[in-house]
Amino acid sequence: MTEQALTETATGTTAETEAEAGAPAETGADTEVVAEAAAEAEAGSPVPAQAGPPVDVDAPSVPVPAADPALATESVADPVPAPKKSRRVLWGIVRWTAAVLVCGGVGAGAAMGITAMERTDVPGLATESDGRWEYPQLALPALPEGVQRPFTDGNEAEIHHTDVRKLLLPAPAGATVDPKLKGGWAGVDSYLAELVEQDRGEVKAYLADSALRHVAARGWTTPDGTSTRIHLLRFSSVAFAEDFKDEMAGRLVKSEWLPAGVETQEADAGTTQDVEVPYVAVYAYKEAEPYGPRQTRWSLIQAGDTFAVVTQTRKGGTLTVPFQQTVALQAQLLG
Repeated sequence: MTEQALTETATGTTAETEAEAGAPAETGADTEVVAEAAAEAEAGSPVPAQAGPPVDVDAPSVPVPAADPALATESVADPVPAPKKSRRVLWGIVRWTAAVLVCGGVGAGAAMGITAMERTDVPGLATESDGRWEYPQLALPALPEGVQRPFTDGNEAEIHHTDVRKLLLPAPAGATVDPKLKGGWAGVDSYLAELVEQDRGEVKAYLADSALRHVAARGWTTPDGTSTRIHLLRFSSVAFAEDFKDEMAGRLVKSEWLPAGVETQEADAGTTQDVEVPYVAVYAYKEAEPYGPRQTRWSLIQAGDTFAVVTQTRKGGTLTVPFQQTVALQAQLLG
């Protein structure tokens, strides 16, 4: 066997032996370098840098105590978490934050939109009409200079120092105004026509003795068929107006001086209990059952020197809400 073959055989045997033992195989040149490094270390001379595998300069360096080479091996073996994982977490936070802001903005915008809408425009929140009529905006008329309204200091006589025609409640929206009762002077016969025919003469005589000064009236009919008439009777003093109110109320208890077409009546407590105007007296009545094809409701209002009668009739029965609303507004105008 030649020398070269022996060398290859020995080298192969050594490599195989070290491979089986788990140790890295060394070449002859490597053995000489290691021996020289050991000799120089014993002599105290520095060991020159050896050529080895390329080093990743970008990888983070972790200082390892020289006294414990095991820690150095362990530190090098455990890689530092890659920055990509942190960026993923941050990106997730950014995405969720953006989603929350978008949802919050949409919610706030929707809330502002709903609050800016009328209630009847919002689906599910539309308020159905309770039967009230739509009256125009009401305002008291201006007074002549130097006089006061009733029930105020300086007007102890409770006199209305304004044209009573301006104190009539206007017709609501959609109503058809009665051409005979358009809000002007109507005369006593216009009021007497509201009463049972057999009582008109007696009432007319009573009014003549009560120093009645003016009668103003307005009437209308709404699309539901309700007919409304309002008469304002102004007397020369509060004493006459109050006396006529008491006489009328007393006669009604005995079913006298009833509205035309009414035979029996009963107090309409549901109207008067919710109509409260200071210093104004309000009485309400309705035609008792059984009644004919039409029912009548009426109210007596006395405010200072003025007496008012509000009358409503409707086929099939009068409605509580519009009647109460009309009585309350007319009382407020007089008070």
